[in-house]
Amino acid sequence: MPLFGNIFSPKKTPPRKSASLSSLHTLDRSTREIELGLEYGPPVMNIGGQSWKFEDGQWTTESSGNASSREMQRLKKRNAQLEEENNVLKLKIEILLDMLTETTVEYHLMEKEVEDVKTQHRKKKGQI
Repeated sequence: MPLFGNIFSPKKTPPRKSASLSSLHTLDRSTREIELGLEYGPPVMNIGGQSWKFEDGQWTTESSGNASSREMQRLKKRNAQLEEENNVLKLKIEILLDMLTETTVEYHLMEKEVEDVKTQHRKKKGQI
């Protein structure tokens, strides 16, 4: 039995009470309303002279006005149309290449058949 107790098992410390890191609880109600406002609204930030607003999961420009955002929407729509047209044209090119390959293979097969017929005809002439 040890004289001073077990030195390898120290007493457990009691858990600490968590202190709030926010200083908002110290402010009175009127100061909190001024700081935070009654309606928070969407987040807004200013970068490079343009005001950006986060709405519906996307950042949109606010300072450039509706004309610019309408223009942006029009350009996005036009871009989508052009991408769709590009995909259709790529598909058409692929189909045309397949058709050309098939025609080329058929041509080479017919050419080979003609050569075979010519050689058979020559052999028959040589036997007569």
